[in-house]
Amino acid sequence: MKRLVEPELLDELPPTDTDAIGSRRDLRRLNRLMRHEVLLRGALVAHVKRPPDRIVELGAGDGTIMLKLAEQMYRKWPEVHVTLVDRQRVVARKTLARFEEFGWTAKAVVADAFKWLPKSGEADVIMANLFLHHFPSERLVKLFKWISERTELFVATETRRDWPSLVMTRAVGLIGCNAVTRYDAVRSAQGGFARRELTALWPAEKGWKLSERRAKIFTHLFVAQRVKG
Repeated sequence: MKRLVEPELLDELPPTDTDAIGSRRDLRRLNRLMRHEVLLRGALVAHVKRPPDRIVELGAGDGTIMLKLAEQMYRKWPEVHVTLVDRQRVVARKTLARFEEFGWTAKAVVADAFKWLPKSGEADVIMANLFLHHFPSERLVKLFKWISERTELFVATETRRDWPSLVMTRAVGLIGCNAVTRYDAVRSAQGGFARRELTALWPAEKGWKLSERRAKIFTHLFVAQRVKG
């Protein structure tokens, strides 16, 4: 199946639009069903060797994925500084405040990741969930170059581009997802990834260990870790 990148409705709707609010609620439910919170946490635990000081999430949406990570990991990873980057202002103040319950500090940055990242500082971890599929390969090459210059570990969960995923995305209405989510879910699968497509886009330089595979049924997991020595 050839990869196809098309605009998604949620990216263009105002954050206060009723359908947009409903779609973000749908996405929280779909993330739980696809176990993305569990997959991201598992990948981070497996690859982070010491408690991180700073974590950046690109395309962070409403911040609930990162908040769940804080809730699960704050005892092992104390006083983490979190930066949530998204083009829309959709992280609620109460969400940012909840990070403080776990001893973490969180900052929401409203910016295009492609404009923000080249000017950003370093982070122990950069992560992304359902973000990479929005962009064609040539833009991902640029994004990966900037990421590789700023972190020791990059972890991403994405939609798997195959027929089971496409069938699943066409059926999300059966669990009550609204029209925006139903439209965007199909585009997500069409723009998703298979085989080692993301590995091929990562900078071709020594010192990186790359892992790319199917995770669960519908998810594609990519991990890039800098290897010392």
